[in-house]
Amino acid sequence: MLRILVFHSRNTEVINNRQMDKRTVIALGWNGWPLDRVMILAMGLLFLVIFVQVTLFHYRQNFRHWSMWIPVIATPVFGLCLIVFSFCKATWLLNLLTVLLSVGILAGILGTIMHIRGVGERVGGYELRNFMIGPPLTLPAMVSAVSLLGLIALYWG
Repeated sequence: MLRILVFHSRNTEVINNRQMDKRTVIALGWNGWPLDRVMILAMGLLFLVIFVQVTLFHYRQNFRHWSMWIPVIATPVFGLCLIVFSFCKATWLLNLLTVLLSVGILAGILGTIMHIRGVGERVGGYELRNFMIGPPLTLPAMVSAVSLLGLIALYWG
């Protein structure tokens, strides 16, 4: 539950069994958030950052293959659902996130395979320079990893 503390200029007040200066700023409702809730929020924000990066990379390649749209559409959905869930724990949202993040793990594995194939399709095949300038191998793996971390955070507590 979010709580807003209004501070006055008077000396101190006992909050949560601690003597605190009333001018001290306490985050709105963040005092006492469990680790799993913070992790869920962090995973949601991370998915939004991944969305920006994957959209730039796939736009640069003109969305040559239909599968390039999967992370562009899925990552903001994952991110927004995780952010909403960190503030509103609904059972239906937990079930939806379980399915979405499981699909995210599989999509990241498929993306890694497609990126490896994409490196091989470049002139010269599997040379070091093609790994350096070709499709990034770690980005789809990061989608799988963040999806797995999201599932762990959902069922941690």
